[in-house]
Formats: sequence, structure tokens, C-alpha cells
Amino acid sequence: MDDELKNLIKVWFSAIISISYCYYLPPRIKSGVPRFLSVSPVLALFLVLPLFFSSLHLSLITAFFLTWLANFKLILFSFDKGPLIPIPTNLPRFFCFTCFPINVQQNPKSQSHLPKLVFAIKVAIFGVLLHLYGYRQNLSPTVLLGLYFVHLYLEIEIILTFVKVLVFICLGCDLEPQSNKPYLATSLQDFWGRRWNLMVPAILRPAVYAPMRRVSERKMSSGWALFPGILAAFIVSGLVHELLFFYMIREMPTGEVTLFFVLHGVCTAAELAVKKKTTVMQRWRLSPAVSRLITVGFVFVSGGWLFTPQLKRSGVMERFTYEAVLFVEFVKHKLFTLLAIKIVTS
Repeated sequence: MDDELKNLIKVWFSAIISISYCYYLPPRIKSGVPRFLSVSPVLALFLVLPLFFSSLHLSLITAFFLTWLANFKLILFSFDKGPLIPIPTNLPRFFCFTCFPINVQQNPKSQSHLPKLVFAIKVAIFGVLLHLYGYRQNLSPTVLLGLYFVHLYLEIEIILTFVKVLVFICLGCDLEPQSNKPYLATSLQDFWGRRWNLMVPAILRPAVYAPMRRVSERKMSSGWALFPGILAAFIVSGLVHELLFFYMIREMPTGEVTLFFVLHGVCTAAELAVKKKTTVMQRWRLSPAVSRLITVGFVFVSGGWLFTPQLKRSGVMERFTYEAVLFVEFVKHKLFTLLAIKIVTS
């Protein structure tokens, strides 16, 4: 644990230095290829930094914040696009908006309106989930797979909530949520575009979807050009997930994860094509409850088929849950120690 904490300090100190460089020097360089070349050493460094950890959680979190979000934002920044344009007013804001999955709301609300009860319920469910892992030998593979999906969702929500609160305290920014009840999605377009991990589609739209659609419009009508854009965005997302998997299991990609996103890209495109046929939609309109069941069920079944097998074969899921349990026990031990010290000294 101590070695990992030292690596954590080294990695994020390197990130601070690198992003400080991006804040002061590249903006003075002409946007486009020249500015992109000036930030390319930082992009390369952010690809390497997650490999400094042996902990799955630290490696995955660093990869998500630096390799994925920061790199994509810096690429957009090179071409005067994305959330870093206009350039934030100071270095701390530039650092936070580069690394973290945040975006200032158009109509900011007071942080006091955070759904604290909902967050407390999620933490409680997460605690119960970690306890259930002690009985994993008695659980069926399907139930265990469902627990892994819920675990992933809750852990992302909890981590990002802490990030949101920290950024609000430091910078006074009120931030939009990173997911919007994905279990209520009524279609794949709704799930991927408006409910799950909202910062990722917000990055992929200007970085991948929009350029591909502009290129496609030279060959086809605007209405059909959106389909290559959708497929390109899902393919890039699949390749990035392959990289995230590599950071976790340190094995060569099998292509299953990319196939998962290609499948969802094709199905999302087909879904949009069907929606364009108004007569079909009027004849086959489903109730929201049925649509939600089909959508969430498809994500769950296809995820079990293509997204999780490599993780299960490598034993990463067991290590991931073991690390989570170990970390909770570590925090509990530290809190009890601090409480005991306070009682003794008072």
C-alpha cells in the first residue's frame, strides 16, 4: 500500500507538471498540427503513467482521468475545440477541466441541492455488495455477473461524487451529474447518449462523431452521414476500452471488447434508422417499461457475452472486488484509529 501511495504521488505530480506546460506554452502556438505536436509528448506520457501501478483501481482511475479524458481534451484543445476552449482563467481550473469528467452546467444550482440521501443509499448498497462477495461461492455465475455490473456502476458514481465535491470546494464550480439513471434507458441511443457516463459521449461527439460525419457528408446525404459517425465513435470507444483492459490485466487485447462496442454501434444505428420510419414507429411503439427491460437486458446480456469474459478469464474481477474490500477495511481501520486517538487525548 505504501509503495502504491508513493507511485500515486509521483504519477499525479508528473500530471500536474505536464498540464502546467500545456496551460502556459501550447496556447502561444498556432492551433492545428503545430499545437498538436507541442502537446504530443504529454499525450504519450499519459499513455504510460497507468502502468506505474500494480493496483487495479489506481491504474484504472488514472487511465480514465489521464489516458482517456485528458488526452482527448488536449487533442481537441490543439484544434481550438472541446471543453478547454475558451481556456480556463487559471491553472487550477485548467487542470481540473483537463483531467476530471466534469462540465460546468448551463444553469448552475447550489451544491446544497446534491441528492445526499440518494448518495447515502448508493454507499449503503455498495457496502452490502462488498459483504455479498464473501458468499460468492454460493452465487450463480449470472447473479455474480449482475453484482459486478452494479459494483462498477456504484463505484464510478461514488468516486465521481467525491471528485465533484472536491472541485466545488476548490473552484466553486457546480457540476452536472456523470450519469442519469441508466437503468431507466428506453433505447440504446438513450443509454449511451443521455444516461451512461455522460462525459464520454460529450468528448467523442466533437472528437470522433462530428469529423466523421462531416467527411461522410461529402459522399452521402446529411441524414445518412450520421451512421458512419456513430459507428466511428463506438469503434474508438471500443479501442480505448481495450487499452483500459490492458492496463488492468497486462495481456494483449482479444478484440472482444471492441466487438461489444461495434455491436452496440450497429444496433444504435439500426435503431435510429427504424426511428426515421415514422410508420414503423407508430405501428410498433412499445411502452416505456418494456423498452427499458429490452434495453437494459440487451446491455446486460451482450456485456456478459463480450465485455466481461476476458476479465473473468484473467481473474481481474476477483482481484478488483478483493481490492475494494481491502480498501474499505483499510479506511475503517484508519477511522477507528483516529477516533481512538481523539477519545484518548480528549
